[in-house]
Amino acid sequence: MSLLSTLDSGDRKLLFWCVGIALAVALAAGLLSSGSEDDNPMPSSYLSGRHGALAAYETLLRSGYQIDRWERPLSELAASAGPQTVVILAQPSIRETSDLRAIRTILERGGRVLATGFLGAYLLPRGVPEPPQEFTFAACKLEANGLDPLADSGEVWMVPQAGWQVGRPNDRIQYTCAGQPAVVELDWGKGHAVWWASATPLENGSLARAHNLDLLLNSLGPREGHHFYWDESLHGDIRSPWSFADSLALRILCWSLPVLALLLIFSLSRRSGPVRALALPTRTTLVEFIDALGSLYRATGAASTAVAIAWERFTRRVLALCGMRPRRIDAIELAAVLRRRFPAADEALEVDLEADLAACEEAARNEMIRPREALRLVQVLHLHLSRLRTAAKPLPQSVIIEPKLIEPNPERHEKAS
Repeated sequence: MSLLSTLDSGDRKLLFWCVGIALAVALAAGLLSSGSEDDNPMPSSYLSGRHGALAAYETLLRSGYQIDRWERPLSELAASAGPQTVVILAQPSIRETSDLRAIRTILERGGRVLATGFLGAYLLPRGVPEPPQEFTFAACKLEANGLDPLADSGEVWMVPQAGWQVGRPNDRIQYTCAGQPAVVELDWGKGHAVWWASATPLENGSLARAHNLDLLLNSLGPREGHHFYWDESLHGDIRSPWSFADSLALRILCWSLPVLALLLIFSLSRRSGPVRALALPTRTTLVEFIDALGSLYRATGAASTAVAIAWERFTRRVLALCGMRPRRIDAIELAAVLRRRFPAADEALEVDLEADLAACEEAARNEMIRPREALRLVQVLHLHLSRLRTAAKPLPQSVIIEPKLIEPNPERHEKAS
């Protein structure tokens, strides 16, 4: 006997709904969660966040550069390197002795290397990095100090994250930030190396600012005859089909499975006791509701609130009878509107209309009004509304009207028109 066959239709529906909702939440969270890319400071060519470098990689690829991502050890690239090899080390996070030897081999064979950040300087020959003398969280506009074509890239913005020890004649400082080296060129063997104080100019959020893209293109050198490699092996993030299921999506799935198990347990164990129909809730009668509402007004002393509600309802419905839009109107103006619409209002209502409306308007603002007086005013408004509705209805043709009632009054007719 299967598990589903032991459940009634209600339990099976509950079980299927719980399983479906849990799987839908896990799948949606795994596919739509991308909030962590903006917080990732790694300028990887895979990341589309603010600090990623996917825009720079795609720009080079669409501009005709022969560029590939390199995810294997750098020693394999050094074995086949030559003058046509250009390597981009965007903020490497790993440094090994084998990587130092590989970079040196690439430069000795005539290759070109662009390295950024503290560890990027450490990987270059004779590179002795140091922390920046002044830490800043805002972008710095670099000053061109060099004589090489790289210094003519234009206006460049960068957030320096490392420094470069000066004093060696072979190191040519092209840009500085607050007097500290930010872009440095050096030659080693047959090759050429460029160092940036940070990878800010090639990040997605800064690539289009000023001439940051020109600095990147000038640092890479000519396009024709060269093969460009964007190194991802030193980022510690080797991409595979399982990389997209890792991190947040996998964690959400791991948390969803225990929750799903708990839902299954509760859905199967909730019928362990006796089963009986629930008692239907008793519906409160209209009189009981009115009594409860009156008790609430009496307990809070909100007699003026009841009058205000009745006055607002009366105003809205009377204006509708007169063919006007609902709006805020005082008692005097409302009485004038009624006289124009119903010329014989005082005679029809047999009361002083203006006095009643003024009393109701004043009572709506008087918090000290007595409940009996509030009740009387609400009843007066209800009576006026009923009589006005009766007066607004057209009379049947069979009804014989006294001449006195149909005789027009010239003065009132002129006012109504």
